[in-house]
Amino acid sequence: MPTIYDVARLAKVSPSTVSRVLNGKLTVDEALAKRVRKAASDLDYRPNALARSLRRSQTNLWAVLVSDINNPFFTALVRGVEDVAQQAKYSVVLCNSDENPDKEADYIAAILAEQMAGVIISPTNRSISSSSRSAPMRQLLAASVPLVAIDRQLRGATVDIVTVDNTHAAQLATDHLVSEGFSRIACITGPRDISTAQQRLEGYRRALRASGRDVDSRLIRYADFREAGGHAAMGDLLDHTPRPDAVFATNNLMTVGALECLVDRGVSIPADVGVFGFDDVPSATLIRPPLSTITQPTYDIGRTAAELLLQRIADPSRPPSRAVLPTELHVRASSLKRRANTSSRD
Repeated sequence: MPTIYDVARLAKVSPSTVSRVLNGKLTVDEALAKRVRKAASDLDYRPNALARSLRRSQTNLWAVLVSDINNPFFTALVRGVEDVAQQAKYSVVLCNSDENPDKEADYIAAILAEQMAGVIISPTNRSISSSSRSAPMRQLLAASVPLVAIDRQLRGATVDIVTVDNTHAAQLATDHLVSEGFSRIACITGPRDISTAQQRLEGYRRALRASGRDVDSRLIRYADFREAGGHAAMGDLLDHTPRPDAVFATNNLMTVGALECLVDRGVSIPADVGVFGFDDVPSATLIRPPLSTITQPTYDIGRTAAELLLQRIADPSRPPSRAVLPTELHVRASSLKRRANTSSRD
């Protein structure tokens, strides 16, 4: 395997000059830099990542710590992160907390031990407090590791974050169900202590109040942002009074679970129960009837988070940024009550 000294001999420069060129320093004459790059290419030279990380006291790795790897929301998001990271000569390590604070703590310990250059995280529901459970996150912040939160706020800390206007998006979805003439609109939301669940539930409530309706707590269910949770919540709503004639599910997996429950029960969509989901799913237009959803710009969320991380690495003292990206309302047949009623009379 060729070394930096082999590159230096072929390029007829000193090893220190090779080091400066390959580390992106701009203090080397361009003619010399071209010779070094050509020599490195001819020899197929690859820098020793371990030695470089020891010199820099950090690796060229980013950790992307997501809350549920099974959620398609994170697929395009991670791709957005990776595209930016690759251009900036960083590699991405994907970590899955599985909504488990203990797994999150293990990954944070590994991030600190491996001296990773930055972290993009969708945090679990822990807050930054004096409790022992939050100690790993407090250690991460205390170590001044460049950090960007995605999707969820990191409670008890002010850091860079990339998100969408969850409250407004949820309000738009619920407004649509109201305008279609649904009268008993239910909401299946996520855990009480996760910011996205709180914000989307608030949007649902605002829409009902704006239409002059009371918010009926009997039509609200808290679940786990997962398919099984959505299925169970929908079943519970169907088994109790008042039985909903529409449901707004606040993430993609719970929407799929709710749909499965309705199909299992033989409930007609949207004639008996209209459905509106949050986060698009790959099969949204293939489902019958096609599924109405709020779509988040997942790839752009990832890219923006990576760009903020690069800025944080370059300037650790700059004020934290909050990037709020737009969503799109996609109305499809699953929430069109008036059209369904018209069709049934034809």
